[in-house]
Amino acid sequence: MSATETRTVDMAEVLLCAYDLGDMINNSIEVANYLYWKERMQQHPDVQRLIIKLNSKKELFEETQRFGHFHPNYHAAREEVEAVQEEMQQIEAVRRFTEAESSLDRMLYEMSETIAHSVSQTIKVPSNDPLPKGGGCGSGGSCGCG
Repeated sequence: MSATETRTVDMAEVLLCAYDLGDMINNSIEVANYLYWKERMQQHPDVQRLIIKLNSKKELFEETQRFGHFHPNYHAAREEVEAVQEEMQQIEAVRRFTEAESSLDRMLYEMSETIAHSVSQTIKVPSNDPLPKGGGCGSGGSCGCG
């Protein structure tokens, strides 16, 4: 099919395929691991205690964030949040949940990327990665700004 030809898309068929894909994802080992460790984590008494503690520390930190580094308690409040997060990571259920969550996120990103790039290589695919791999304006990506 040439670029000038158009083909009618049957949206009902596309939606059915999307639902089938959703079912396959929901039946994957990644989702099973994610749900298993999420439940283990939610049932762990130490985790529940630390979540309450973390939320209170985060509230204090958010108060200091309004002034940033200039607030006299900013660094101490940030360190308290990080200390509770580190304490949580010592619990196996939290570690395993975090790993399962990352694995599921990676799988969903790769699937999104495959779908997007099957339409066009220049389509941007959102990611939860805090350190993106480039491709944006100024990074030498396809926009030509680099």
